[in-house]
Amino acid sequence: MADRLSGKRILVTQATRYMGPATVELFQEEGGTVVADDSDLVDATACSQLVADAGRIDVLVANLASPNFSGTTVTDLDPADWHKPFSLLVDPLHWLTQAVLPQMIEREEGKIVVYGSATALRGLKTVAAYSAARAAQVGYVQAVGVEVAPHNVQVNLIAQNYVENAEYYPPQLMDKPSFVASLKRQVPAGRLGTAREDAMLALFLASGECNFIVGQALPFAGGWVQR
Repeated sequence: MADRLSGKRILVTQATRYMGPATVELFQEEGGTVVADDSDLVDATACSQLVADAGRIDVLVANLASPNFSGTTVTDLDPADWHKPFSLLVDPLHWLTQAVLPQMIEREEGKIVVYGSATALRGLKTVAAYSAARAAQVGYVQAVGVEVAPHNVQVNLIAQNYVENAEYYPPQLMDKPSFVASLKRQVPAGRLGTAREDAMLALFLASGECNFIVGQALPFAGGWVQR
């Protein structure tokens, strides 16, 4: 179905990072007017100003990336490393959502799609801070999702892992035979998902075809995690 976002204005955060490029490209192909933002979402004022400057927003794509702090055991986590993922992943999600919801509630229509992580759904060693922040995103989406569902606003999250992006899977890692072998062991699908495949799921959640999925964390990880 062509032009699934025709007439819609979409705000994509961190548009040049993580899942931003694939999302912007696909959503434009589908007829959406995309506001591709790459500003630092450092505080509530920055987030509210971004939403105000964007004007009408039919779809918010909360694309938020963070270093995953892998390799640090929980006993070695210092306070700064514990708090950092929350400042990058959780606080901006709340500030953006809080800023955009009033207009969606007033129109009785809107979508918020969050690119999250499957590490919120399955335990993984030495990523306690990152996993906890990603899990906080899931809890937030579940709570806000049911809160705004009566206003015909749908809030959902893609719980992804093993998806191509330079943020977490840089070329130097992809070229390592040990990583390729590990991928085949860890992921039932035996490969990384493509950014385009991920963006296609986001497109469905952002489109008018998806009005009855509410407050969900949908795994997208090639079978690495199942719910």
